[in-house]
Amino acid sequence: MKIYLVGGAVRDELMGVKGSDKDWVVVGATPEDLIFEGYTPVGKDFPVFLHPQTGEEYALARTERKTAPGYHGFVFHADPNITLEEDLARRDLTMNAIAKDANGHLIDPFNGQEDIKNQIFRHVSKAFKEDPVRILRLARFAAKYPEFSVASETQAILKEMCDDGEVDALVSERVWQELSKGLMCPSPYRMLEVLIECGALQRLFPQINQDDLESNHLMSVKLSLDKAVAAQAPMSVRFAVLDFLLPVADHLKAPKECTELAELLSSFCGRLLTADHLGAQELLTLLQACDALRRPERFVELLSACEYLSEKEGGQPFGLKTFLIRMQQTALSVDHKEVAAAAIKEGLVAAQIGDAIDEARVIALTQALA
Repeated sequence: MKIYLVGGAVRDELMGVKGSDKDWVVVGATPEDLIFEGYTPVGKDFPVFLHPQTGEEYALARTERKTAPGYHGFVFHADPNITLEEDLARRDLTMNAIAKDANGHLIDPFNGQEDIKNQIFRHVSKAFKEDPVRILRLARFAAKYPEFSVASETQAILKEMCDDGEVDALVSERVWQELSKGLMCPSPYRMLEVLIECGALQRLFPQINQDDLESNHLMSVKLSLDKAVAAQAPMSVRFAVLDFLLPVADHLKAPKECTELAELLSSFCGRLLTADHLGAQELLTLLQACDALRRPERFVELLSACEYLSEKEGGQPFGLKTFLIRMQQTALSVDHKEVAAAAIKEGLVAAQIGDAIDEARVIALTQALA
């Protein structure tokens, strides 16, 4: 039995970046061998085990065969006779098909080190086209390593997978899983660029029209996402900005906090950008419509998303953000419990109490505006 470190941990070590989780492949062993050594079996589709001390994943060397369309249609085969090279051959990119043995020696049958040196994404074999998830993974890697380019032969396979409809097998949950990771990478736009170039974005999100893919609009997408990255914006803000410029939410299973912020941005961005012209009553109505008084932190995220959409490259900061946060805090500073108690003493009931609280907030906003 021989054990090798494989995949992302080896790749990241070679690139000198923060390492991925460690994955290991075991050659020349059976499931019974690993169980005897104290490993815990966890794999559903193929033999994967957790190390008894570290909890890291150890998988038996395996091959795979495609038996049906989509990314679930695979049969995996693992036995002690499968070699390390056969296991590495089923991987997606050459940069991910490098192994390291216990002595630190690298096993690189597909010249992944050379492709890392030359900053190229290259598929390992023609089996790449059998799994449409690999389109998304490559795009995500492009967001993580934006300086890398896609090899011409790999680009041809990506386009072929889209033209043949293989990409249509991807379900919204799986698309979100990869897209969300890419959004949190250093260059989310590079991910979109790869998907656009091969035709995958258009297939995955048919509601995106041709005007959305014109160069001027795409430059706005890039600038806005770059600002969000520079500000270390959370996932919800990055997703809202993306969906505002390229409508994707309807075809994704995104978390509620992401979709809700995207809906707010779509509904109120224009009104927020002109809010400095509003009077006190109109400001209160807008704050309430944005749920700014019940969800103050989300309102700040909404303003941040507006900021990334409204600024031009090298432009001045979005002054309205400071103004609207001040108006929000002014409205929140009104002691609604005290106002309600006074209203009850006056004999007011139900909606009249709410009107009294609103009136107190309008007075406070009027004073703040003055």
